[in-house]
Amino acid sequence: MDSQSTNWSRRRAIAAATTLPWLAQLPTAARAAAPGATMQAWPLSAPKRTGIHDVAPAPDGGVWFSAQRSGHLGWFDPKSGRTELIALGAGSSPHGVIQGPDQAAWLTDGGQQAIARVGWPDRQVRLFKLPEGTPYANLNTCAFDGDGDLWFTGQSGVVGKVALKTGAVTVKDAPRGRGPYGICATPAGDIWYCSLAGSFIAQIDRKSGESRIVEPPTKGQGARRVWSDSMGRIWVSEWNSGNVSVHDPRARIAGGLWKTWKLPGSGPRAYAVYVDEKDKVWLSDFGANAVVRFDPASESFESWPHPRESANVRQILGRPGEVWLPESGTEHIAVMRTA
Repeated sequence: MDSQSTNWSRRRAIAAATTLPWLAQLPTAARAAAPGATMQAWPLSAPKRTGIHDVAPAPDGGVWFSAQRSGHLGWFDPKSGRTELIALGAGSSPHGVIQGPDQAAWLTDGGQQAIARVGWPDRQVRLFKLPEGTPYANLNTCAFDGDGDLWFTGQSGVVGKVALKTGAVTVKDAPRGRGPYGICATPAGDIWYCSLAGSFIAQIDRKSGESRIVEPPTKGQGARRVWSDSMGRIWVSEWNSGNVSVHDPRARIAGGLWKTWKLPGSGPRAYAVYVDEKDKVWLSDFGANAVVRFDPASESFESWPHPRESANVRQILGRPGEVWLPESGTEHIAVMRTA
């Protein structure tokens, strides 16, 4: 087995080890049934409004979330419905959160102009500040490459890296200025990001930090988030166009390097995109107030409306059998169970 396949298999094994069993519905949960998946949701029990934004499965079976309004890393326990808040520092306003290879929570903290690491389970906070004199970056999201370094985006027009061996933080201007938004790693450890304002996706040269732009076929589409499938294809949620598209960096596919599909409904607004362990593509649709699943094999969509108005799911992340949804508009956290 080559190193790429070994790396991908290792990641899946780690994810599989943290899979939660099916849980009984709590009295406060809202659930909607549809073929192939069920939705369960809980109101956050935090003492203050958190401004839940992004979400990531934690290694202990819980779920982390970025509390953008209150300045915390949130931890939610699906078994008890309990919420815990870990303060990140004065002025904190975190946007993205992911689990690192060290099983810590890593956050992009625009309020502190820093990348925050929260050790788990010790809950120790460490900040990696952007270089002195860096203009306000409006930090967005982050991803680890195949070498273990962390790359991040800033909507003000920057991409950057935290070199984990040294702790050094470097920042580069992104092409075309403001807009860098979602970011992801492929199974090979390459890093791709998208620009919402620039309407493009780009691959980062991991040695130089420079960006190689790849133009989507729909002009002005508003590429908002990106995610890789198991084959290294880059899936893109297009906010302005309401499309989901896929770019294959390896070889030409039918119709060229790109394929594009319109989400169902009259006015879709695709925000988040996430590809699960079965290579099914999940999206949040602000226009329909729904979570959508796309099957690339059949080129078909399924949709689950949220029972609350303006759920506003801004990120989707999961582990085998579970797809987690932070409802930023309702202070709920939800899961689609597919096992």
